[in-house]
Amino acid sequence: MVPAVAVADALRADGARVIFVGGERAERTLVPQAGYELRTIAVEGLSRTNPLKAARAVVKAVAAVATAIRILRSVRPAAVMGGGGYVAGPVGLAAVLLRIPLVLTEADSHLGLSNRLLARFARRVCLAFPIDGRTGERYLVTGRPVPAPATDLRAARERFGLREGERCVLVFGGSLGARSINDAGIEAFAGAPYRVLHAAGSRDYEALRARVPPEGYDLREYIDRFGEALLACELCVARAGGSIFEIAAHGRAAILVPYPHATADHQTANARWMAEGGAAVVIPDRELTPERLRAKVDALMADPERLRAMGDAAAALARPDAAQRIAAELLAAAAP
Repeated sequence: MVPAVAVADALRADGARVIFVGGERAERTLVPQAGYELRTIAVEGLSRTNPLKAARAVVKAVAAVATAIRILRSVRPAAVMGGGGYVAGPVGLAAVLLRIPLVLTEADSHLGLSNRLLARFARRVCLAFPIDGRTGERYLVTGRPVPAPATDLRAARERFGLREGERCVLVFGGSLGARSINDAGIEAFAGAPYRVLHAAGSRDYEALRARVPPEGYDLREYIDRFGEALLACELCVARAGGSIFEIAAHGRAAILVPYPHATADHQTANARWMAEGGAAVVIPDRELTPERLRAKVDALMADPERLRAMGDAAAALARPDAAQRIAAELLAAAAP
């Protein structure tokens, strides 16, 4: 949702009307909160391990295409953007069948199933990362759209109660959280000489509350205006999904622990891209322990020059104009 809303904001700034088509997950709340109309379809992900669930998903997808066709005929958009994922598949196919210009976006270093199936029909496929074999006029590396970064450092530090000269490590793992990072972090940083701000996510938050170290540890389920948390910290500990572009946009060093079960292991590729750019240290999930995490964080926090260099490298990898570039591609596709 973060990239889609960022592009929608850029389109709205150019005077375009934006309507979302989505399912029943986070978009149900996030799209109206962002000020956009949401039309819904019933669809689910394609299971790769359960044949019955896979068959059910296919049946739902066929029905979702019919629903998407009705929505697009009602709305009559000048162009459609597919944000990847299983919701985008039926809507993108409906756009193709109705001959509505289609622009696709891919937020990871691996082209997802929906985008692979639809790419040949798209006017443009906007990539967050260069992808082997995805070159030529149809493909454009734009980076991943993210919200405009927070800029008021003083206000961000005051929000999280950071005192003058106090340093901060930000730990996070998405809306649900990352269990291995949550478990390692809550044990690793007891008695740390820096503040820890930890966004645990909804799944693990209650279980972690009883294990919070007595001092210097700020555990939260969720942090809104997340850019302020990124701005307030010196170092991030996180997964290696699309959030790495938000880390880069704020010029922050990172310790990345890629999710080991991501499709095509794309988070490892994402993390490698950050590490090769000098912006991150990578710890494989299977090698993550509280002791190793604490040692890595302590070493970086004790070396301000290296932290600063990693932050500068992260900023150099950022693509702050990604949303505007994708919006421009959509407007060009929509032109008569």
